[in-house]
Amino acid sequence: MSQDEIDYESLPSSAPLSHQLAAGAFAGIMEHSIMFPLDAVKTRMQAISNVKGSASILKNSSNSLIKTISTIATQEGSLALWKGVQSMVMGAGPAHAVYFATYEAMKENITNYVESSNDPSDPNNNNSTLQLALITGSAGICATIAADALMNPFDTIKQRMQLHRADHPGHELEHPKINKPNGGGMWYFAKKIYKNEGILAFFYSYPTTLAMNVPFAAMNFSIYELSTQYFNPQGQYNPWIHSLCGAISGAICSAVTTPLDCIKTVLQVRGSHVVTVKELQEADSFFKAARAIKNNYGWLGFTRGLKPRIISNMPAAAISWTAYECAKYFFKNHE
Repeated sequence: MSQDEIDYESLPSSAPLSHQLAAGAFAGIMEHSIMFPLDAVKTRMQAISNVKGSASILKNSSNSLIKTISTIATQEGSLALWKGVQSMVMGAGPAHAVYFATYEAMKENITNYVESSNDPSDPNNNNSTLQLALITGSAGICATIAADALMNPFDTIKQRMQLHRADHPGHELEHPKINKPNGGGMWYFAKKIYKNEGILAFFYSYPTTLAMNVPFAAMNFSIYELSTQYFNPQGQYNPWIHSLCGAISGAICSAVTTPLDCIKTVLQVRGSHVVTVKELQEADSFFKAARAIKNNYGWLGFTRGLKPRIISNMPAAAISWTAYECAKYFFKNHE
């Protein structure tokens, strides 16, 4: 397997780290900010407890995403679907910068190690497709572990902000900073979480996040790289192909990991005023959260949010990969 086969559209070895970080940050911000309203709907669907009216919300969410979005915007205001976006942007930029920079570095190192260890006379070493999947998957896992450690606190704050509704019983967050545009609501939520639940509240979901995102990342990178090899064997810059391959990867990965995403949401929102079921409030570990979902919602509870998750992750992954490849192409041509 040649370096050209594995080094598809990678930044050149002479490219500074700042280029990798900038490309990754650009991809992360574009991915999460554009698809944020659908992420908000998914969070609402996964976090529903025994709050009055939750059954109708779940039914509407399952039948019509557009109707659900319209209902939220009408009842809570046009900006309701964007609550928490500032936390996501602040976390997504640095986290994705680390994500893609780690991916590029690990892919290069693992590739060099594999090539130096290969015996050219061994016919088992000629399966470049399998090696590509293993190398990119391994690099993606390393990137995920590093990025999620940085992103998890911001994601927890984002989830709490997405659930905030002044008409929920026990909302208690009638605070001027929450209700004023650009009023620093993110930091207020962060302080409330820290004060009421401690620093560990920001990381309760980290093991579950890794359990979800590690296979997601391994599949995401492998499916993307393999599909680009299939649709673009010449390795030319083509935004349409990057977008198509990203969408394919995002759809498959999001569907497979939805049950783990449901567990992650329970862990992240357990201290929210919206959650009124005691078993869900006390779910502070992976197994407690999984048991709480099973006891309260049945096995179908692990599929809540599947539709908006797939619908949001398809274009989100397409946007992320296209933006990343675009940034790399820009840096390559301006060196």
